[in-house]
Amino acid sequence: MTRLTRQLAKTCLVISLSGSALAYAGYDQHSRFNEFAAELEKEYQIPPAETRRWLAESKKLDSVLEAIARPAEKTLEWDSYQDIFLTSKRIEGGKAFMAKHAGLLAAAEQKYGIPKEIITAIIGVETFYGSRQGSYRVLDSLATLAFDYPKRPIFWRELKAFFSLAKEENLDPATVKGSYAGAMGYGQFIPTSFLAYAVDGDGDGQRDLWANPADAINSVANYFNVHGWRAHEPVVQRARVSGNQYQQAVNDNLKPKWTVAKLAAMGVSTIEPANAEDPASLVKLIGKQGAEFWLAHYNYYVITRYNHSRLYAMAVYQLSEALKQ
Repeated sequence: MTRLTRQLAKTCLVISLSGSALAYAGYDQHSRFNEFAAELEKEYQIPPAETRRWLAESKKLDSVLEAIARPAEKTLEWDSYQDIFLTSKRIEGGKAFMAKHAGLLAAAEQKYGIPKEIITAIIGVETFYGSRQGSYRVLDSLATLAFDYPKRPIFWRELKAFFSLAKEENLDPATVKGSYAGAMGYGQFIPTSFLAYAVDGDGDGQRDLWANPADAINSVANYFNVHGWRAHEPVVQRARVSGNQYQQAVNDNLKPKWTVAKLAAMGVSTIEPANAEDPASLVKLIGKQGAEFWLAHYNYYVITRYNHSRLYAMAVYQLSEALKQ
């Protein structure tokens, strides 16, 4: 090997090693780091040096990018979706959760006006009553989505909020676990929801949604209260359709833009009576026996504020009904 050849080989090795280092570097090395750090400092007063230290520990997770591309709500119909969330095991688990935390649930219902069955059903659908909170480091999940998933700039905002809540709650960002999308705790709050709706349910000075049922239960109840849950009003009921006019209202909008009376004029009828002037929407799901039609009241819409999916809202509602029995 000539001297020139040896020098070229060394140069290639250096380039190769530096390329590998960059490939596996934390997001503190990303080209948009300075932009992110400047926004974080402006919005949450977190110094860029601290942001760099945190993001230096982050890792890109291809599994997160794969998971975010195929959410269950977009790949399943109701006939399969209900088999996941309306099992006898989940129902019995919910009853056990309600029995164990009866006092906390009763107090939250009294304070916020949210039925204990709805609170429990949310936690049951989200994490099987706290037992499946997610194994991803939230730092890695949100950094991956914020910097390498351009279709969802929302995660840029969520990563900033995550650093803020970590600061507020005195948490090490590198130790917090959650879902592939950065949702955390019993109720799977994303960081902006944590900052806005998480509450200290037992007065210990901390909002611990991972290990403290009092905080988790009260935070879910507070979320629904702030989003306009209407106490003692219905959620959804079976409907019948006739003619063709109803088709213009099928799954047209999550937020009700019709009234019960207007839907009735389009050929939508229900078994149970409903106030003619109440806001409502017409939901069509594909169940095990084919198409199902449901008259959805305002509280159904409130459930979709937690997860923007008709399937999710129906699973929560039907699980809550099973927990009443």
